[in-house]
Amino acid sequence: MHQNETITDRDNVLFEAGIKLGALYHQFTGSPVNLKTVDSLEKAIQESISVQPCVEDIIVSINRDMISSKLNSEYGYCELEGRMLDVKITANFKSTKVDVSLEFNTELDYPLMKIEKIY
Repeated sequence: MHQNETITDRDNVLFEAGIKLGALYHQFTGSPVNLKTVDSLEKAIQESISVQPCVEDIIVSINRDMISSKLNSEYGYCELEGRMLDVKITANFKSTKVDVSLEFNTELDYPLMKIEKIY
């Protein structure tokens, strides 16, 4: 790093927010879920991530239509996939606040994580 380059609060909060989304994705994908347990899984994900540093707010929504289409006919559940997640996180660090998201991008066929807004 050059001597005149400094790491800002903006840099730190964006790094933290990205780590939250990546950790959430890799911690919870593969979890068993069905239509009876989806509400509690959403709540568990929200509560788990909400206690971490810099998280001001988090909203997790799991696509119930995707769950319905993936249910195993014999056992009645499926595994949570990244494409099923819609997550919004507001994170703050000192002087900066950001909104980040994770949602399935149909054009890319990928659960995309992105910066939505920097305050």
